[in-house]
Amino acid sequence: MRRNLCFTIFSVLLLLFGCSPAIQEFVSNDVTTQELQQHIKYLSSEKLKGRKSGEEGNNLAARYIADRFKEYGLLPRGDNGTYFQNFSFVSTMRIGPKNKLEVFHNDDIIRYVANEQYKPLLISADTTITAPLVFVGYGISASDSLHYDDYSNIDIKNKIIMVMRYSPDTSVDSKFAQYTSMMAKLFTARDKGAAGVILVTAPPGEKGDNFISSDDPRLGSSSIAVVSMKWIDAVSMLDKAGKNLKEIKQTIDKEKSPKSFEIPDIKITLQTQIEKVFAQSANVVGYLSGTDSVLKDELLVMGAHFDHLGMGGEGSGSLKPDTTAVHPGADDNGSGTAGLLEAAQYLSSNSQRLKRSILFIAFTGEELGVLGSDYYVKHPSYPLNKTIAMFNMDMIGRMKDSILVVEGMGTSPNFEKLVRRENKDSLSLRLKPDGFGPSDQASFYKKDLPVIFFFTNLHSDYHKPADTWDKINYSGEQKVVELAARIAIDLVNEDKKPEFTKVVTSTPMGMGGDRQGARVSLGIIPDFAGDTPGMKISGTRPGSAAEKAGLKADDVIIKFGGKEIKNIYDFTYMLGLSKPGDEVEIVVKRADQEVVLKAKLEAKQ
Repeated sequence: MRRNLCFTIFSVLLLLFGCSPAIQEFVSNDVTTQELQQHIKYLSSEKLKGRKSGEEGNNLAARYIADRFKEYGLLPRGDNGTYFQNFSFVSTMRIGPKNKLEVFHNDDIIRYVANEQYKPLLISADTTITAPLVFVGYGISASDSLHYDDYSNIDIKNKIIMVMRYSPDTSVDSKFAQYTSMMAKLFTARDKGAAGVILVTAPPGEKGDNFISSDDPRLGSSSIAVVSMKWIDAVSMLDKAGKNLKEIKQTIDKEKSPKSFEIPDIKITLQTQIEKVFAQSANVVGYLSGTDSVLKDELLVMGAHFDHLGMGGEGSGSLKPDTTAVHPGADDNGSGTAGLLEAAQYLSSNSQRLKRSILFIAFTGEELGVLGSDYYVKHPSYPLNKTIAMFNMDMIGRMKDSILVVEGMGTSPNFEKLVRRENKDSLSLRLKPDGFGPSDQASFYKKDLPVIFFFTNLHSDYHKPADTWDKINYSGEQKVVELAARIAIDLVNEDKKPEFTKVVTSTPMGMGGDRQGARVSLGIIPDFAGDTPGMKISGTRPGSAAEKAGLKADDVIIKFGGKEIKNIYDFTYMLGLSKPGDEVEIVVKRADQEVVLKAKLEAKQ
């Protein structure tokens, strides 16, 4: 019922937004720079507004891709005889109408105005509490390493605490650095038993004097009430208890010594309401049948994601989060999408040469955590045991010095030999063995399928409004797509499907669940599509500490080293406090049972 409803909604939206423009100028069945440019110019145009999953521009891009698939003779393999494989996801969180902050002092009641004097954070729990107020300075507890503990000799259990931003030392090489993030402070507060947290902004004129923000829906819930309050209103609140916040801060900063205190004559009622906002999006799926009566039942998947960051902003993934502007995503991943379309057109025109079938999939939701490819492998159009391999093209448009990165070479014994043999343009290949990585091939690799990932490397415009169509190296991309097409023809015509092998390697960027800058690696693969308290994983790296400990796909980590884990950031914070060789107890929820495991953490390579 839900899938049919999603299809109906999506179809209506597409009708409202209109059909995509038809290609009129270029109709070659070869891979051409002209058609690559035409595809990328449309996908990265202002009209599509950055193609953010669940938004109008993303739907327009999906229709454009579906129309091209139809023109090229691909059969629809989405829902209900269409090209669209629909699914819903949590697109964002929003502040609900029922939020309240009231201060009770003697016989006075002071009511604060939401979004003016304070702001509920999207990581807050849905809750209402009334409790005493405790001031805990910077909310840092590091007695062992720094001999500094704002929580020393003070009881905060079931109370609301006030916490200042940053630390007593804001220098670049501050020893407090790992304890100053919002998530670190909230983790510590919850672990100490706080019922709610008021995060105070910096004083006016200082860096960070605006409300603290938490706009990324993947943050999850902190499971306690959390609001951000302006400095001037926090000063006023403490004045009522005879405390001068400005002087207290100056003393802590000067002496590097905590000055926490209880405020027995102040009680606070704090109500926070946070709502999940669901959206619909769709993968676009087209099928090209093979010609062999037996082998055509097997297929190669060729994919690329077509979503990007929309208008940017905080929590979007933009590397210019203070800039609200169209993030065109010409290279990321207009280039891969254009490559997929050109490959589909070329291979369709040469279908008589193909023994096996090919499934072309344009994925949505990659920027939110490979949501589209994760959904596909859980709801495949064809059984995964009939899929021989997956090719992925992500950021193939900015080739420099003829360098092409090709990952997944270790996922099948003959892949490296095959890629080298078909490198007829003498590209400077950088071959890497791992099948994991921060893109859609990881969803297939964790299902024990061989993968090949084509990538022309990062650049200074990555995830910025400057990633525009005019900076694409079209002749370089043409060579990448032609190489991928040649390899595809070889694979679909082999007598035997490629053998799968697992790769033991170091943690790849962004996919290992390991905190950037952490000294250790556990080797888990986060499941960003998970919507459950804890840290859900979709798999483990071969040979990793996680695999050795017995963690499995779909496990939800709920405790790590004796501390409760409510979301991915709790986990990464705890991992950042660990060191190589530590043996930690990990409690996971597996189906309806809690399983206790022990892992020996390894040095991050």
